[in-house]
Parts: sequence; structure tokens; C-alpha cells
Amino acid sequence: MALERLYKETVIFVKLLRESVSFAFSQLWGDKFRTFLSLFGVSVGIFTIVAIFTAIDALQENVRKGFETMNSNVVMVSQWPMVDEDEQGNANITGEFRWWEYMRRPETSYEDYRFIKENSTLSKETSFSISTSCNIRYGRKSLRNANVECITHNYNSVTRFSMQKGRYFTPDEDSRGTAVAVIGAEVAASLFEEEDPIGKKMKVGPAIATVVGVMEKQGESIVSLGNMDYAVYVPLNFGRYYLVNPRWASNSIYAVPNEGVSQQALTDELRMLMRAHRRLAPGQKNNFSVNTMTLLTESVGQIFSMINAVGWIIAGFSLLIGGFGIANIMFVSVKERTNIIGIQKALGAKKYVIIAQFLSEAAVLAVAGGVIGILLVFFAVQIVPSTSFNLTLSAGNIVYGVSIASVIGILAGIIPAFTAANLNPVDAINSR
Repeated sequence: MALERLYKETVIFVKLLRESVSFAFSQLWGDKFRTFLSLFGVSVGIFTIVAIFTAIDALQENVRKGFETMNSNVVMVSQWPMVDEDEQGNANITGEFRWWEYMRRPETSYEDYRFIKENSTLSKETSFSISTSCNIRYGRKSLRNANVECITHNYNSVTRFSMQKGRYFTPDEDSRGTAVAVIGAEVAASLFEEEDPIGKKMKVGPAIATVVGVMEKQGESIVSLGNMDYAVYVPLNFGRYYLVNPRWASNSIYAVPNEGVSQQALTDELRMLMRAHRRLAPGQKNNFSVNTMTLLTESVGQIFSMINAVGWIIAGFSLLIGGFGIANIMFVSVKERTNIIGIQKALGAKKYVIIAQFLSEAAVLAVAGGVIGILLVFFAVQIVPSTSFNLTLSAGNIVYGVSIASVIGILAGIIPAFTAANLNPVDAINSR
């Protein structure tokens, strides 16, 4: 008997809910202009929230792709820090970036690299890189100010890339300074087009180098160690003698910790070795920086948090306006339908039936505004030109948008719904 009673009550509730939703649609359709004004505020708010979620997802995917091109445990020693530093050389993410102080530091040198390589006990691999720019040419095709990386052979131990064709240069070519080059996918496409670059001689600055390999296309990222697709990699001893102008070069030392060695332990060792090699007194500040990928992820994470917070503030005002608009419409609807509500209650309608009618109307209004906002994001994603950021409206963001709209609608309709449910039937029927 209890189950049968529960079944009957459930059927009655579902029928009443269906009628309430149908009645809500008819009321909204009956006053199109008023409905449009309410939809507008909700649509703008949901559009803002979902658009920001979509942009953040694209940024995070871009950052993830960038980190895939490098070893996550790599520690980098250079003249410039990734983020501002305190007096002890530790990261100060919230501080002002004191570029005027960092630019007076000496450039990280090859001698620094050799000292670390010979004395570090915690690093598995150490590599040295000189970043510069040169004009490169093949036949009548040329690229101005291309990114040229003069690297030691084990540089590929701190990055993660594979060859599309050809090979990486050998340790012997590195030590001898052989004029060979490994080029990025976009360099190969720009200079050689459909021609096979392997074995071809190209002009790199004032020198001639033979192309021995082409890297697979990596795609652009805001956190990669240089844009590999547009880079030319040459052996260090070739590049530093023939290509590098010290005024326009940036040097870096990369180290990867041994198995079982923490990144922090290696960071501390490298800081100690650099201070020893540069003969810095105990009270002197570091004239170099030791950077880790953790610093970059933390700073990028803070940027994402700030963007998210600003987006929520902007969207919050839009949703607040939309919510007040829905609440205002619902109060007007209660006023206009007071007689009908009185008749329903006189015929035995329960309070929850009246509440369900008005909450359904408010929820339908809000969800409709949310769907419009999501559709606007969808069309905006299609219109935005294709860049390194792959904008995609995900199912998760659609669910977020619809859920937020539903909550706004229910919250905006609660007070009008309870106001209608608590009307006295006699007074409601006699009201005008």
C-alpha cells in the first residue's frame, strides 16, 4: 500500500510539474518584450562566464603543450629570473620585476657552465645554450632575425622533441664545431617548401651550414624554451665562434637532477657552485638566477586565478542584474495572476503546486538566457581566427553555464513563488 501511494503521488507530482512548465512557457511567450529584457541580463552573464572558462581552458592547454617540450625537472641558470627575486634569490611572485637591477648582472658564461659540469654531483645532465638571432637564407628564400640556438649536444636531454626527418647532430660534431644544423618545421616549410632539406646547405648569418635534421612540428606555446618550429639549432662550438654577437645573445645553463635527487636540492647546489665560481662573499647578493619550471607554473597559475576572479566579478554584476530582472517579472506575474492563483487554491491546489509553477517559470527563463549565452560563445569561438590558442567550447563549460543559469533562476523565483503560494484564496479571487 505504501509503495502504491508513493507511486500515485509521484505520478501526480510529475503531471503537475509538466503542466507548470507548459504554463510557464505560455506566460513567457505571451509577453515577448518583457521576456527579452530578462533574458538579456542572464545571457550576458552566462556568456561572460563561459567565455572566460573557455579562454582559460585554451591558455591552460597551451601551457601544458609548452611544458611537454621540456623536462619538468629542469633547472636553469641565467642572468634573468623568470619572476622577481628577494634578497636571498628566492622567488617573489608578487613583487615588482626589477629589470634595471637584473640587466646589470654579468651574462652566464661558458666558463660558468664548465665549472658546474665538472663540479656538480647532483645533476644527471648539464647543457649550455646561447640564444641569438641571424638572417638565414636558402636560394632566394630568406628569414630575417631567425631564432638560432647554439647548443651543446646533450641539450636534447632538457627538451622533449623528436625528428621528423634526418638526425640530431653527434657529440663529435659538437666538439669539433662542425657546420651542421637542425631546423624547425616552420623554417623548413618557409625556406625549402616541398624540397627535402636534408643535406642542403643554407646560409646562417655569415656562415654556411648543412641541414642534417628537421624537427617535428611542436606548435606555439607561451612557455616553451624558444619557439622550436621557427628555430635553427647548431653545435655550440660552431655557433659561438662564427655566429654569436655577445651584445645580442642570451646564455643559459640547463641541468637535470640525478635519480632520487630533488629539484630543490639541485637548485641549492647550483646556487652554491655559481657563488663559488664567481667568488661572491657571504653577504653579497647573487648576480645570477636559478630558475625552475615550478616558478613558471606558479606565476602562470596566479595569472589564471586573477583572470578567473575578474571574470567572475564582471559576470556577477550581469547575473545580478539578470536575477533582479527575473524576480521583477515574477512579482509582476504574481500580481497579474492573483485571481487565477485564488481559484486554483480554492479548488484544492497545494502550496507546492503554486510554488512549482512560478519556480518553473523562473528556471525556464534563466535557462533560456543561459542557452543563448552559450550559443553566443559557440559562435564567437567559430569566428575567432585560428591562433596558437585552440579555443573549444567544452561540454564541461556548457554544463557550468546551464547549472549557473538554473541556480540564478531558482533563487530569483523563490520569493515570488512563496508570495503566490501564501495568498489567501478569498482575497486573491476578489482582488482586481
